[in-house]
Parts: sequence; structure tokens; C-alpha cells
Amino acid sequence: MSKLKIGVIGCGSIAKYRHLPEYAANANVEIVAVCDIVPERAETMAAQYRAKAFTDYQEVLKLKEVDAVSVCLPNYLHAPVSIAALNSGKHVLCEKPMATSREEAEAMIQAAKANGKKLMIAHNQRFVASHQKAKEIIESGKLGKIYSFKTTFGHSGPEGWSADGKDSWFFNKEKAFIGAMGDLGVHKADLMRYLLGEFKEVGSFIETNAKSYSEVDDNAVCVLRTESGIIGTLTASWAYTAGSDDNSTVIYGENGILKLEADPEYSLIEQYRTGEVVKHQLSRIQTNEEGGQTTSHVINHFVECILEDKEPLITGEEGKKSLEIILAAIESQETKRIVIL
Repeated sequence: MSKLKIGVIGCGSIAKYRHLPEYAANANVEIVAVCDIVPERAETMAAQYRAKAFTDYQEVLKLKEVDAVSVCLPNYLHAPVSIAALNSGKHVLCEKPMATSREEAEAMIQAAKANGKKLMIAHNQRFVASHQKAKEIIESGKLGKIYSFKTTFGHSGPEGWSADGKDSWFFNKEKAFIGAMGDLGVHKADLMRYLLGEFKEVGSFIETNAKSYSEVDDNAVCVLRTESGIIGTLTASWAYTAGSDDNSTVIYGENGILKLEADPEYSLIEQYRTGEVVKHQLSRIQTNEEGGQTTSHVINHFVECILEDKEPLITGEEGKKSLEIILAAIESQETKRIVIL
């Protein structure tokens, strides 16, 4: 079988620590092109992965040999570049949040359909072992009726991770459109949809109160209600200092509770009213600090979906539904009202 030929557009940290090493580790892939507007960045990655370096993404899209691309760019470029790639006959793996509006997300979905190509959004939380196990437990009925949840994704901010530090596009309203909510909150919105089903109502408090150089939100707390009446909170923050990262979720049911990524040793703990406690030591959730020592499973899934012509776990439609929760949270903050999806 000939290898899937990949182009990576954008050579910042997410490409450097996730997409490129994970493509390189996949035996069915050949990285043929890398692109970045900073020539040195593209050239460094090209040398490392024996690919061609480009500074204009249009040049990558003209390459007939490229089967698929990863779009690893600032948020405001996700839709235009993904649509251009789909229209040039490439499959697309786009970083999250997939777009900056419903209209953009819809246009991406339509471009994928029109061209008969895969569009996948890089929401890695669905692939985490504890999250998959939790879904299995919830669906088995062991917890009984689900009442409530709390989910958090917080760390000290992208400056330590982004290629440009404090000057990163992450803090620029025009390029990022949204801050911690788009960077971290959308991950948790996607996870809770995966675990509990669709959401119906969103309320929020969203602040920029931790970073003077940020034009976008760095602290957000949302209250959510699912269509089935489960209520809970979603917190996204770039203000958890002193290495106190939190990527945990707790689900409260009639018969017990599930604690996901909330314990340093056990990535999933089941606690029941009967006194029964089940502790699972599963493969850990990925963190940026590990410099890509763990796999996100996103790349392998994307490659497999193309080679086996399968529907990705996170399609454009799925990405859009998760984005809509975040857009509703922004609307709630602006209008001071609960927003109905």
C-alpha cells in the first residue's frame, strides 16, 4: 500500500509537538510538505522530517501528491485555509476551535461534502482512555440517572507553550477571536457532549482579568443544561498559576460518581453509594509539558479514517456543535441572558 502523503500548514507548537511527530510515527504516512509564514520555522521542520518547506499554503495545496493536510494555524485562518484545502481535493484535519462563527463552520462542512473529502476536527479529549471508559460506564446504566457534572480545563496560559510566548496570536483578538474558551473550553464542551449528549442551554461569566497583555478571555465559568436535564459547570482558564494544571471532570449520578483525571495516580475512579470504589490506572491524558511524549490518538485516527474510508469520530458537524456551545457562552456574557441552543 502506498503511503498517505501529508502536508502540515503552520509550524507552531501544536504542529511541532503533536501533528508532525505523530505523523512521523505512523508507518502509513509520509510527510511531504510543511508550511509557515516564518521561513526558519518551516525550514527547521522540513529538515527534521525530510519534507519540502513552503511559506505560502496555496503552494502546498497545488501539490498533486498531497493527499491530506493538517491546518495548525491561528483560529481566524482555520475556515479559509480548510475550505481552500478541501476545494483543492485534500482531506483536512483542522485544529480546534474549528472556526470563529457558525457560518464559517457550516461553510467548512459544505466544502467537505461538495468535494467528497474527510474533515476532522482535532478534539483529542474523546480519545483519552479514562473518558472512553467513563462513556462505557455511563451507557451501561451502572451510575443510574445522571444528575450533574463539573468539568475544568485550566493552566497558566499559552505563553509557555506557544512558539511566540507573550507575543503569541493566542492573545490577539483579531487572530484568536476567543481566548481560554476557544483554546480549552471547546475541548470540554466536546467532551461533555460525547459523554452526556447534546446541550440545550448555556449561561456564562467570561473575564479577561489575569493577563494585562491579553485582548481575549482568560477566565470563564459556564453553566450548562443538557436536553435531558443534566446540569453542570464548565470552567476554562489561563490563570491557574504555579503549575496547578487541572483537566478534570466529575460526573454525579443516582448510584455514584465518576472522577476523571482528578487523581494523580488513578485516571478514573468510580465511587458508589454501596461503598464500592473502583480505581482505574489507565494511560494518562496528554499534557503540553511532556513535549509530545504521549500520543493524542488524533493523527492515527485521521489517517485510519482516510485509508479505510471511515467517518471520523469528530466530523465537521461534531466540531460545529461543540463550537456552538462556546459561541452561546460568548452571547450569554454579552447579553447577560441564558442562551438556548
